[in-house]
Amino acid sequence: MAAGQPVPVERRHCLQVAVPREVLPNPIWMPLYACQRPTPLTHHNTRLSEALEVLAEAAGFDGSEGRLLSFCRAASTLKALPCPVTALSQLQGLPHLGEHSCRVVQELLEHGVCEEVERVQRSERYQSMKLFTRIFGVGVRTADQWYREGLRTLDDVWTQVQRLTQQQKAGLQHYQDLSAPVQRPDAEALRQVVAEAVGRALPRATVTLAGGFRRGKLQGHDVDFLITHPEEGQEAGLLPRVMGYLEQQGLVLYQQHQRRPSGDPVHQAPKGRSMDTFERSFCIFRLPRPPRATEEGTPSPHPSWKAVRVDLVVTPISQFPFALLGWTGSKHFERELRRFSRKERGLWLNSHGLFDPEQETFFQAAAEEDVFKHLGLAYLPPEQRNA
Repeated sequence: MAAGQPVPVERRHCLQVAVPREVLPNPIWMPLYACQRPTPLTHHNTRLSEALEVLAEAAGFDGSEGRLLSFCRAASTLKALPCPVTALSQLQGLPHLGEHSCRVVQELLEHGVCEEVERVQRSERYQSMKLFTRIFGVGVRTADQWYREGLRTLDDVWTQVQRLTQQQKAGLQHYQDLSAPVQRPDAEALRQVVAEAVGRALPRATVTLAGGFRRGKLQGHDVDFLITHPEEGQEAGLLPRVMGYLEQQGLVLYQQHQRRPSGDPVHQAPKGRSMDTFERSFCIFRLPRPPRATEEGTPSPHPSWKAVRVDLVVTPISQFPFALLGWTGSKHFERELRRFSRKERGLWLNSHGLFDPEQETFFQAAAEEDVFKHLGLAYLPPEQRNA
């Protein structure tokens, strides 16, 4: 009317039709165990699951295993949902979503933040414990002891350097590099380095990238490799030769070699426990960095290498499927898989094998798929195990 004539129709003049978002059916059914359902790397409820994982981590720092597991299971359930959660009513009937977890979710949905989570992340104890446990060789118990003694920063830890183990000293020395995420190209470069060393030491031996990178992650905090040979027993004595070659190349900044106990490791491994007794080396590798250039084309001042955490694990071929399953993760997926084996099937599972305590027999497996089949579970590929 102000123009006194018809005007061109613009987008702002039109009624907007909202495209309906995909929503969860209500109620939705979900299996009880994380090993019974696919959990992709990228999911729809990251903000909610990360908040619960902060509370799980804080509970672990306080030694509260029960609360840690409760929050982990709740976060895992949210990760497996096929659509975003937009209302608390959508969670009705889902497993492991207790009153506390639901309260956190509701606060996030209504306000965008959760005061409890914010308070935990701001707390001095949480920040110090997180800082200390990022040091290679420092677990929750040691970090808690340091905190109780009044240590708060890395500078505080340096004042106690005479008390540190060699592993902790190496971790502190290379803290800046080791606390930065390892990128997938770095993991692939390390795989080639290790594969060359293994091939020189024992032809036909294989190297498999495990851990989060096998589940599709683009970055991680360390790199895990499983080494085996198609002939049972040929892998014995391999790791020292591999490490010797890598040290000659100047690639090893630190290593701690853990030998395999004498005798049959399948029978020595604590049945039902996650810990294994494979021969391994906990290492810090010196990974060369390709030269970078500034905008003017001149090399930028930066170290020509970076320190990376690497674990090398040697396993007999007969135990390789179980080891690969155990070392692929995620940690919660493996915990749930062992819990399912024990509670639902009466079997003991670890990285050495699957054991029937009544029959006193071990199951044979040629691949991961066989382990799932023995347990009566649908096979989940690695990229669906990000529980």
